[in-house]
Amino acid sequence: MRGRLHRMLHGVSASRYSAASTLLLLAPLLILLLLAFYLPLAQFLSRSFMEPTLTLDNYARIADRPIYATILLRTFRTGLIVAVGTLVLGFPIAYLMSTLRGWRLVVVAAIVVLPLLVSVLVRTYAWQVLLGRNGVVNQTLEGLGIIDAPVKLLNTEFAVWLAMTHILLPFMVLPIYSSLRGIPRDLSQSAQSLGASWPNVLRHIILPLSLPGVAAGMVLVFVISLGYFITPMLLGGPTTMMIASLIGQQATKLLDWPMASAIAAVLLFVTVAIMALFQRVLRLDRVMGNG
Repeated sequence: MRGRLHRMLHGVSASRYSAASTLLLLAPLLILLLLAFYLPLAQFLSRSFMEPTLTLDNYARIADRPIYATILLRTFRTGLIVAVGTLVLGFPIAYLMSTLRGWRLVVVAAIVVLPLLVSVLVRTYAWQVLLGRNGVVNQTLEGLGIIDAPVKLLNTEFAVWLAMTHILLPFMVLPIYSSLRGIPRDLSQSAQSLGASWPNVLRHIILPLSLPGVAAGMVLVFVISLGYFITPMLLGGPTTMMIASLIGQQATKLLDWPMASAIAAVLLFVTVAIMALFQRVLRLDRVMGNG
């Protein structure tokens, strides 16, 4: 009886589904994605070619006006800076979490995850209070005698980078923590017992084995940051406009939906091209597969 129960429990997971069974299991998800995502996306992007007949005038306008290329480059620069910033700040936190157990891990994990329960709008307004002309940062710097007059921090790219790094930090910490948690402690202890210094253990053992989490976090933060709208609008300014704000301006203020669709199509194409380049150069499929 015990052997029969064992076969019933483990035989199903070991067996391979047929193509028809696999398709049947995936059908609800595929239908949902088709109706709720792909069809609306295709309909929206198709508007860039219709004005009212088939045309490429919208893309020609994008190519003729350098401001669009400037905003696009600023968007990708911001995404890269935020991804690197969250990596620098998030890796030590993730490593600390991987070394903790019990209530200490719960406390640190709560500190990382709980900000996700607060609206992005609320957190952005909090940064306005901190970085304002009479905000906490300027008052602290003046009190310490570092500056004589308030420094302009709002309506700058630095404010956007700082706030987005803080908001997106959990999306970097959690994937890296998942990879670090899977590294056996025996590897580091064995290397140190054989005379390896801690920097060498970090360089040759921990960092290579944590690459799946690092790659996942970098890609996740980079892609999410490209579509950020609220934070650049509130903390930046006209000179720090990003592509999502430009698309919103074209669609809601100028009511130029074909142009908004064309800009979104360019953003989608360039994003896919950059991700394909990352995949080719960094071999993300192998990195992810080794995790």
